[in-house]
Amino acid sequence: MKKSTITLLLIFAVVSCKTKEKETRTTEETTEDIIVEVPVHSLEVGCYTYDANGSKVVMEITQINDSVMGQLDYALKEKDANSGTFSGILNDSVLIGNYTFKSEGVESSREIAFVFKDDQLVEGYGELDETGTAFKDKETINFTSSMPLTKSECD
Repeated sequence: MKKSTITLLLIFAVVSCKTKEKETRTTEETTEDIIVEVPVHSLEVGCYTYDANGSKVVMEITQINDSVMGQLDYALKEKDANSGTFSGILNDSVLIGNYTFKSEGVESSREIAFVFKDDQLVEGYGELDETGTAFKDKETINFTSSMPLTKSECD
């Protein structure tokens, strides 16, 4: 009888241990993943400037709502300076809008585009329509300016 009691206790002990192992596995499997969000840098109100090699370009963004508005000034080396206002739309990271400016006392308007990447505004160039004031195909704009505008203090 002693042998059967000891055998019964051993079987009970083994079954108890296996039940605890299953519970432990279940607890380990329900661990949740934690997702950490990294902040994305975005276009901000303020000044973006390029100032090198005798050229200076300043875009002061004054409003970012449904549209982006601001002041844009070009003073390119060995060219006539021009200054005016910008009003455009930011779609993803591409800013396309109308630049109305004065150069040598004459008011003009043309479409311009910038891409916002690496915390800089890089101007884009592309084929213009017959009037020379708007892009023919906005999908083919090349953002290749060698004068990136970097966030700066406004003067």
